[in-house]
Amino acid sequence: MLAHLSVNNFAIVKSLQLELSQGMTTITGETGAGKSIAIDALGLCLGDRAEAGMVRPGEEKTDVSAAFLLDNNINATRWLEDNDLLDGNECILRRLITKEGRSRAFINGSPVPLSQLKALGQKLINIHGQHAHHQLMKNDYQLSMLDQYAGHSNLIEKTQKSYQQWRSTANKLKELRKNSQENQAQKQLLEYQIKELDELAIGETEFSELEQEHKRLNNSGDLAENCQQAITLLYEGEEVNALSLLQAASQSLIQLAEIDPKLSALPTMLDEAIIQIEETNSELRNYLDSIDVDPERMAYVEERFSKVMSISRKHYIQPEELYTHHQQLLKQIEELDCSDEKLDALAEEVEGNYQIYLSAAEKLGKSRTRYAKELNKLISKSMHELSMEKAQFDIQVEADTKYASPLGINHIEFTVSTNPGQPLLPIGKVASGGELSRISLAIQVITAQKVDTPSLIFDEVDVGISGPTAAVVGKMLRTLGESTQVLCVTHLPQVAGCGHQQLFVAKQAKAGKTETRMHTLNEEQRVSELARLLGGSEITETTLANAKELLAA
Repeated sequence: MLAHLSVNNFAIVKSLQLELSQGMTTITGETGAGKSIAIDALGLCLGDRAEAGMVRPGEEKTDVSAAFLLDNNINATRWLEDNDLLDGNECILRRLITKEGRSRAFINGSPVPLSQLKALGQKLINIHGQHAHHQLMKNDYQLSMLDQYAGHSNLIEKTQKSYQQWRSTANKLKELRKNSQENQAQKQLLEYQIKELDELAIGETEFSELEQEHKRLNNSGDLAENCQQAITLLYEGEEVNALSLLQAASQSLIQLAEIDPKLSALPTMLDEAIIQIEETNSELRNYLDSIDVDPERMAYVEERFSKVMSISRKHYIQPEELYTHHQQLLKQIEELDCSDEKLDALAEEVEGNYQIYLSAAEKLGKSRTRYAKELNKLISKSMHELSMEKAQFDIQVEADTKYASPLGINHIEFTVSTNPGQPLLPIGKVASGGELSRISLAIQVITAQKVDTPSLIFDEVDVGISGPTAAVVGKMLRTLGESTQVLCVTHLPQVAGCGHQQLFVAKQAKAGKTETRMHTLNEEQRVSELARLLGGSEITETTLANAKELLAA
């Protein structure tokens, strides 16, 4: 519950210190005194937008803090623990705003981003504003109120997660299909290139071998001529050749070795050279005999060589890279073929995720239908108590996949029939301004009973209500205050008198400046304030007596 509110230099408030209690607290005051100013200041502690104009004129900064007791508030306590901000059984939210418009936020003395202030604030207090009936005509707000009452956050979470999973895979499928269309053109090009390389059917080392043969065939004349010349010089020269010269030298060395044994190794060395020359001659003779220019082979090699060179230029690669390039293209087209399989697999996954989402959304829809029926009875009964005896309230829960969203497949419409025989129609088309205020109040009071937050604020939600209806509203809020803390800003004496305690707001001019003050009323002061609300500026014995009756009721 909200235990203390401290406001300094906010708008027309110089300094305000409020001690708040459990039960129902009403806030009253003269018109224009700023009855809602404490609520506005509290809103800053809950993460509302800050502006430089909020700083009291002539001051450097606004300083607002709100202290909450965490008794039995498991959600807020857990949140503080998870964010390492828990400090005992009390939680203090603080907001500083400079006259330049800069803002700083604190939780239990630790600086925090505004998002954390908002997140924690939602677990501490719930504010129902005077313009809630305008929101009430919006379908998303109606859905939010129904879900808030139903309390099926686990079903909403499952639906949101399954929706995100479904949409994520659906987007992947969409992207893959787009890529698949683009890949078709690439696939056609690959198929043409591969067909050409398949027909070429070049081997891994073929070009190197082909290049050597092509060179050899083109230079066969030079090869034969040079080969014959080497044979002549080594072996077959009639006048002189290397073999005959070595043999003659060997005979001379043999004779020398007979004279001097030191030279005995030299004939052997020459003998080895003679053997090498004979073997070289034999190899050259065999090679020369093999040089036989085959015109058909020559034509084939020339044609094959030219074709390989031509295709390599077409693919902008070296001819020796053709084999590897061919294998790479085959791999690429295989991957493109696999993408078709991926499409089918992903399409199945999308359908599976959609069915999971649909199942979660349908369970959520059933829960909404169930609680809508419960709310229909409670709100209709509350409307009857608020002088709309013949009114009927009904929440239309439509289920259709065209509404598919993270919140399910439901379209919610609050409908009402204010008179017998009238059909149920959307609230905004049937209800008058006063009726809309009463319907809004009935809905807010009933849904508030299911809110987890231990503190509720009703900021002039009784606008447009008067007479006996106001007394009913007061009793409704007091009953609500028996189980939770209720703060109610009101102008109605019937509502103000139902409070367990009452605060009074007054505005006064001091030293040329306007200042708003707020203080708790004792019983005598409450009677006087209620009498003022009943009779205006003139307080009579009759209004005082009526005021006492209101307090005693």
